[in-house]
Amino acid sequence: MANSEFQYVRNFETYDALPPSNWIVIRIDGRGFSKLCKKYDFAKPNDKRALNLMNAAATEVVRSFHDIVLAYGQSDEYSFIFGEDTSLFERRRAKLETSVATQFTAEYCMLWSNHFGDLKLERPWPTFDARAVAYPKRRILRDYLKWRQVDCHINNLYNTTFWNMVIKGGMTGTAAEEELKGTLSSDKNEILWSRFGINYNNEEEIFKKGTVVYRAYDEEVKSRGKVVNGGSGMSKTQIEKERKRKMKARIVAEHVDIIGDGFWEERPWILNGRRAADGEE
Repeated sequence: MANSEFQYVRNFETYDALPPSNWIVIRIDGRGFSKLCKKYDFAKPNDKRALNLMNAAATEVVRSFHDIVLAYGQSDEYSFIFGEDTSLFERRRAKLETSVATQFTAEYCMLWSNHFGDLKLERPWPTFDARAVAYPKRRILRDYLKWRQVDCHINNLYNTTFWNMVIKGGMTGTAAEEELKGTLSSDKNEILWSRFGINYNNEEEIFKKGTVVYRAYDEEVKSRGKVVNGGSGMSKTQIEKERKRKMKARIVAEHVDIIGDGFWEERPWILNGRRAADGEE
């Protein structure tokens, strides 16, 4: 940037780097998606096309940002986890937030026709905002992901019950809301089964559990249980080798439980950053 008498204005900029050795979560959320759902007549309580589109966009974001170790999504939100050692954009909050949100928005719009066919996407375009949070320990990061998947289950059970009461039961939205107020999960399960013959356990996993997107490596890497996440402690040669290895990895999207330990024990490379090797949680 050229020097000039006006360069002093840069002094008003703030340096917003997130703390080092922290896992960075960028969570994107759809803006005004209630209106979008009505405009394009999304199926209730879940529209498989819309969810598949979200997953496709998330997959492309993970493919593009090599420092993302995992993403989890449900409804109109997605959380992208950057490795604790990432030095991308010098860990600047605004850069990370805007880069992920803008790419996700672009992918969502570009991939729309792949999932909605001849249903043309029109202005105002779908957009997503983003927020960044830094988590200092794997345990806390795991708790964050548990929170999001529990939220998925709670919301989906409520929405499944509500929309069956409205669509199949002929109730008004207000009446259904009033009846569901204060109910437990067991109450909602009973309503679904006794009134509509629906066993909630048989609902599709994508609806109940959301979607986790991650890189699947070959057996050699799996057996080592370690994939370096391209941090500042690596040489340029090491970073480039790791980048190429990640480009060759398969990016998979699964609808599985990430609350228990099973998922993580079977895929130890996902969260095995530098501090994990030192025994830190």
